[in-house]
Amino acid sequence: MALPGDRADRRKLALDFGATDIVTERGDDGVARIKDLTGGLGDDSVIEAVGTQESMMQAVGATRAGGHIGYVGVSHGVELPGQKLFFSAVHLHGGPAPVRGFLPQLIELICNREIDPGKVFDLELPLEQAAEGYRAMDERRAIKTLLRP
Repeated sequence: MALPGDRADRRKLALDFGATDIVTERGDDGVARIKDLTGGLGDDSVIEAVGTQESMMQAVGATRAGGHIGYVGVSHGVELPGQKLFFSAVHLHGGPAPVRGFLPQLIELICNREIDPGKVFDLELPLEQAAEGYRAMDERRAIKTLLRP
């Protein structure tokens, strides 16, 4: 049985990319599940890639004291309660990604077929339908949209 917001296609993709455990719970339930998987400690390193208040607080709660949270992208309306952040004793890192520094190596890995970033594209649309592609990703009907001319 699928949980609300649970996507079998995303779980399969995560497993294809090497995930060992998948946590489908959100918020406090997600934190509790991660703590359970880590013997009550929380994870050493957490990536927050959603950009919402709930996802950021789940990342803070799921990270062990002294651990690191890397956030990617631009957060929307996220406010970090000072005391909660202070007493969590986590390291919070984020900012613009230096894509140009990694691009040559990534292109080489793709050309040598060592990685396949195309696995994330599950919807292909013409460029004129870019708005629909973004809507599909926002509504979680697509993982990523590939726009073609």
